[in-house]
Amino acid sequence: MTIYLDHASTTPVRPEVLDAMLPLLTGTFGNPGSVHGPGRAARAALDDARDRLASRLGAESREIVFTSGGTEADNLAIKGAAWAGKARGHRIVSTKVEHHAVGHTLRYLEKFGFEVVEVGVDRYGRVDPDELDAAISDRTTLVSVMLANNEVGTVQPMAQIVERVRRHRGVLLHVDAVQAAPYVPLDFASFGADLVSLGAHKFEGPKGIGILFVRHGTHLLAQAHGGSQERHRRAGTENVAGAVGMAAAYELTRDEMPETARRLRRLRERLQKAILAVDGTELTGHPRERLPGLLSIVARETDGNALVLALDLEGIAASVGATCTSGSAEVSHVLAAMGYPEEEARGALRLSLGRTTTEAEVDEAAEIVPRVINRQRGAAAALAATRDGIGAGIGAAVG
Repeated sequence: MTIYLDHASTTPVRPEVLDAMLPLLTGTFGNPGSVHGPGRAARAALDDARDRLASRLGAESREIVFTSGGTEADNLAIKGAAWAGKARGHRIVSTKVEHHAVGHTLRYLEKFGFEVVEVGVDRYGRVDPDELDAAISDRTTLVSVMLANNEVGTVQPMAQIVERVRRHRGVLLHVDAVQAAPYVPLDFASFGADLVSLGAHKFEGPKGIGILFVRHGTHLLAQAHGGSQERHRRAGTENVAGAVGMAAAYELTRDEMPETARRLRRLRERLQKAILAVDGTELTGHPRERLPGLLSIVARETDGNALVLALDLEGIAASVGATCTSGSAEVSHVLAAMGYPEEEARGALRLSLGRTTTEAEVDEAAEIVPRVINRQRGAAAALAATRDGIGAGIGAAVG
């Protein structure tokens, strides 16, 4: 049985969520754009899911746009707002630690003449709101900052960020809240952001469904063209079963959020204590202002990808960081921005707990992970010694 400690990557679908979705995959299968009975039934289910999400998120139903997930929501927010505001200005301000769904979108927009300014972060991965404020010029139309980092779990000082952005008339604020949504209560009415991205599979909902909150009155250009779905903001036949599943998952998550966060924080601290007892390991991310179940470390003199594979053989599913870059030869851009040299950043390891993680699993992981780190470090040292010996032998022979 695998001990699944990669909940920051994705989560299992809850049985209750699957039960809510099944009728929409079988009996109520109509196209919500059709006017006949099956279509009207699907439309009613879609509208109900939108209303339920809006209610729990402190939004109006018309402000919820269903997307295919967090990545599309980020793309729609950034591209849609950037192109809508191009006549006013071409500067976009963000940070150096954003998810690739944001970072790569910004790189794309640079090809069309947009100016992108990425503000740095401190050793803990936190941005200075004053530095963000200073980067905003009279040509800035959009600021995009993630609420909680997907690699190291650091939660940004969002109240101060919102206050700084609001000093600049006409500048929109987009918040990627995909990783934060299961653990940080969101109330869009008071949150202060104009655009917020969420993805259902981070809180035990189905993959392939997400939302973009678009505050009423925010000008946004659609990026998917075709039909008039989602109030002309995102064309394509809606994923009704996914929307219903997302609504059910978020309702359960929101109801259980305080207790889940308390329990995961306690379990994460237990695992953290055991792992950081190993020489050469260091916690990455903010020690306090972080997601409750996300433990990120660097284990010096090891390779994170090798650690993940070794842990997999021991029955533990983990990751080096963002799943979209797992196996890449490049080190984490987040750790690089936080000041970690390449040789240290290569030893990154992320263990993320979720609602279904048990105490017994954490206790077992607390025994296995330190042992694997020590074993991998020993193997790396032996390999280095062998290489040095071979090099010395070749040198002597040549001499």
